[in-house]
Amino acid sequence: MRVAGFPFRRGERPVVQLESLIRAIPDFPIPGILFRDITPLLADPDGFKAMVDLFVEKYRGSKIDYVVGIEARGYMLGAPVAYALKAGFIPVRKPGKLPGEKYTEEYELEYGTNTLEIHADAVGKGKRVLVIDDLLATGGTMAATLRLLARLGADIAGVGVLIELAALKGRAALPNVDVTSFISY
Repeated sequence: MRVAGFPFRRGERPVVQLESLIRAIPDFPIPGILFRDITPLLADPDGFKAMVDLFVEKYRGSKIDYVVGIEARGYMLGAPVAYALKAGFIPVRKPGKLPGEKYTEEYELEYGTNTLEIHADAVGKGKRVLVIDDLLATGGTMAATLRLLARLGADIAGVGVLIELAALKGRAALPNVDVTSFISY
């Protein structure tokens, strides 16, 4: 599923090429959900670089102290973005994976509930944070992450996602936050 000529094909926007590397998996993880699988994009060296470059170009010059990635695909996008922006990387984890003192936040998914955790000392008050994830759906996961960061006193510089499922209106769960998405379904 490799697209020749990345990062740019004559007359075509890079996001169109990236979209060609995302496959739709019906009825995953439960019946009725159409899962957007980015693993082919992650596996394509040129596609992966082009994707990271989109985030870096958008946030270069934003004086980001930390990039926060949400488990697990947010790590795959957020860590290389943090590296390129010369920022630290902070993981937001699912329960039971962080040692030491942590904050916990429960949230609703489009198909159930879950919990996220962050170290209590992960971000100092007033530090500029960019939150990265692969997908924005209902906004529950991202809103829970933002609540965790608010408890730490972080200054949210923005939210960046590769994919937005616009019909699920996830932006409505993120008032007063600058949200950037590159691909919308």
